Amino acid sequence: MSGVIAAIRRTLLSCTSLVRNGLVGLTASTWLATAASATEQPAAGALANLLDLDHQEIAALTLAPAILGFSVLATILLMRTRIRAARTEAVLRTDLHALQVEADRFRALLFAEPQVLISWAAGDSRPEISGDTSLVMSQDPKRHLPQRILAFGTWLPPEPALQIDHAVDALLDAGEGFLLNLTTSTGRAIEAMGRAIGGQAIVRIRELSGLRRELAEMTLRHKELAEETETLRGFAAAAPWPIWTRRGGTLTFANAAYARATEASNPQDAIERNLELLDSDARNNLARSLNDNQPFAARVPIVFSGERRIYDVHAFNVTGASAGMAIDASEAAALSAALVRMAEAHRRTLDQLSSGVAVFDAQRRLSFYNDSYRRLWDLDRTFLDSNPDDSSVLDRLRAARKLPEQPNFREWKAKLHEAYRALEPAKDVWYLPDSRALSVVTTPNPEGGVTYLFDDVTESLELARRFDGLIRVQRETLDNLAEAVAVFGSNGRAQLFNPAFARMWKLSDEAMQQHPHIEMVESWCRPLFDDAPTWQTLRGAITGIEDRVAVPLKLERKDGSVLDCMTMPLPDGATMLTFQDISDAENVERALRERNEALEAADQMKVDFVHHVSYELRSPLTTIIGFAHLLSDPTTGALLPKQAEYLEYITTSTGALLAIINNILDLATIDAGAMTLNLGPIDIRKTIEDAAEGIQDRLARDRIALQIDVDPAIGNFTGDERRVVQVLYNLLANAVGFSPQDAAISLTARRNEHSVVFTVTDRGPGIPPEVKDKVFDWFESHANGSRHRGAGLGLSLVQSFVELHGGKVRVDSVVGRGTTVTCDFPIDQTAHRNAAE
Repeated sequence: MSGVIAAIRRTLLSCTSLVRNGLVGLTASTWLATAASATEQPAAGALANLLDLDHQEIAALTLAPAILGFSVLATILLMRTRIRAARTEAVLRTDLHALQVEADRFRALLFAEPQVLISWAAGDSRPEISGDTSLVMSQDPKRHLPQRILAFGTWLPPEPALQIDHAVDALLDAGEGFLLNLTTSTGRAIEAMGRAIGGQAIVRIRELSGLRRELAEMTLRHKELAEETETLRGFAAAAPWPIWTRRGGTLTFANAAYARATEASNPQDAIERNLELLDSDARNNLARSLNDNQPFAARVPIVFSGERRIYDVHAFNVTGASAGMAIDASEAAALSAALVRMAEAHRRTLDQLSSGVAVFDAQRRLSFYNDSYRRLWDLDRTFLDSNPDDSSVLDRLRAARKLPEQPNFREWKAKLHEAYRALEPAKDVWYLPDSRALSVVTTPNPEGGVTYLFDDVTESLELARRFDGLIRVQRETLDNLAEAVAVFGSNGRAQLFNPAFARMWKLSDEAMQQHPHIEMVESWCRPLFDDAPTWQTLRGAITGIEDRVAVPLKLERKDGSVLDCMTMPLPDGATMLTFQDISDAENVERALRERNEALEAADQMKVDFVHHVSYELRSPLTTIIGFAHLLSDPTTGALLPKQAEYLEYITTSTGALLAIINNILDLATIDAGAMTLNLGPIDIRKTIEDAAEGIQDRLARDRIALQIDVDPAIGNFTGDERRVVQVLYNLLANAVGFSPQDAAISLTARRNEHSVVFTVTDRGPGIPPEVKDKVFDWFESHANGSRHRGAGLGLSLVQSFVELHGGKVRVDSVVGRGTTVTCDFPIDQTAHRNAAE
């Protein structure tokens, strides 16, 4: 019994294994259900009790026959399936062989000519390549097929490579087909076609040859020609310039600009009406040029929209017709004329420059030079006008020894000519054999060529050398001055000092060289001088911003010395302090004051002496004049001509000497305060006539015209008539003396609310500025190149008499143009009636 049970268990295990391996098409649940139904039978229960088996073992034992039957059936079915599969496989092998033969036949047909097929399966980025890969292989053996798509850049030029690359991207992404005719880097013509077929992207690349290549090239050229023609027609239609074509004199094409210029409604209207843009003369000239197979180009006036403008017209023959275009050149013509005018103005300006200017064109020939350039190098104008080249000019200057001496002239000239290829100006200094120094600036011209600028800097360099020497001298002078000098900047720090400053205030040079602040310097100097207000004034003068004026100070130090201090603001914002020890100077000042008083006494003695001598000379001079007049009287007896001449000389000289003595006496009297005015009403017109009468002989002798301008309503004023006549006489005599012959002098009189103004003007040499302040001094006489000779008392006397009347005298003079003297007499003399007392 145990053997049967063991056999049953092995069978159950085998069946279970079959179930688990899936050889039987029943599921575990089915087996369990069958086992459950079997356990319900009584016989099975009895057998289970007999064999002492559990329910599952009983179920498996019950199902074993069924499983064995099913296994036999499954085996039979499996054998039949294998036999049927063997037969199907034989059929498939036969069909596959036939398909392979058919594929080889199609492949042979497909690759009968050199071409490459590249395919991408759906969702696969890696291409499959077949065919003649030499079409797309790189010449470099290391660079075979590409990583992306055949490395188009290795066998195609950049633009076709980019074109096919974009086409392949569009094919892979969107399934867009393409057909391209390309040329490889080696010059071979190829055709690239891409299509999406059966879920695959396929690109075919093949070489074009023979008729196919010619047809492709013709197609491509036709396409390009059509595109080019359309582009040109679009450009011509949209161009802002009138463009037209004619065939046999008939207008065949016109653009919108042509229609506007001919006042047509549109281009078709202009063509239908055969409107002309040019006038008859221009059309005739254009027709003659085209008939001679010559292009026509001319600048002609055209009325455009009612406005006359200048156009550049170009026309030429094209395949049995003619084409023309008119470009608006009004602005260009105006700019050209303005450019010509500007260039001429620049030339005139350059001609006025003191700098030598020479302009060489792109061919290195002289195109312009100014007169300063010619004078600088002393070159012949004929030579310069012949437009010599740069080398010829340099060779001529070298032959005349006017260029700097050079050990290698050829190398020096080549270096100079580098300016024609330079981008930036270059500057140099030439030291010539004649001791001149020239500053040379070479400037490249935008249009080619070079502009040379020559400046004689001999004087500038000499001045710079002198200036440097002067600075050194000033530095040495400052260091050796006895006065203490220190310069403080606007920030209050010491910038400069001399040794005398350090010695005077007992400061160390090392401390001062650290540029200390004024407050620090003050703390160092307080042991010698501690007056707080004075130091406050010094600090304010140094650091102040407004009211920067010189401030004089006197410092009495603790050591008994006295310093004269001056703060001087400098133009750069700094302040200079000067200190001078005047301890000894004050003693000298007292001595000088005493000496000055002595000199004043001596001066007064001189005045008294002059007054006395003048008075003593007047008496004998009066006697001489009286006897001279007596001898000239005919009743005394006839004189020989020579005697009469000598007598006239005596009379003239004594009269002049008497006038000088009288003037000296008047001045001495005024200076002494003893002059008394005889005031009364003065007829201004009569006074002017009396003064003019005294110089009539001098006016006639020197052929000088006297122009008198008096206000008709001028009336009278109060004054000393004799002194006023004397003033006007001296002014007129002075004007006559300084005026050249055949000249004119003027005397004007005007009256205002408070005064009467006399003005005397001459056209003489004028008064130099350095002499103007001395014209009223005694015995100051300056001819200034004129015929005037005198004692120098006339203007002194004029000033004294006018001021004695309470008036003013003003002198205005311009050297070379003449002098104007203005005397202002007050009308009311009440305040000055006792002026001389």
